[in-house]
Amino acid sequence: MEPQFNPAGQTENWQTKVKRFIKETVRVIRVTKKPGKTEYLSIVKVTGIGILLIGLLGFLIFLIKQLLF
Repeated sequence: MEPQFNPAGQTENWQTKVKRFIKETVRVIRVTKKPGKTEYLSIVKVTGIGILLIGLLGFLIFLIKQLLF
């Protein structure tokens, strides 16, 4: 891992990295929000469709392999 440089041209020590990480984490937590019911349901639907399609594709590949060999 390369050392990171701040604008003053000095390498950051571990305390500065930890402070910066905590500051960025707090900023992200402030920006995030709990999804509403409609947003949650649409995410569940899209995820479920994706899981079903991947499972169907895997089953079809397995079936073709069993029939050919």
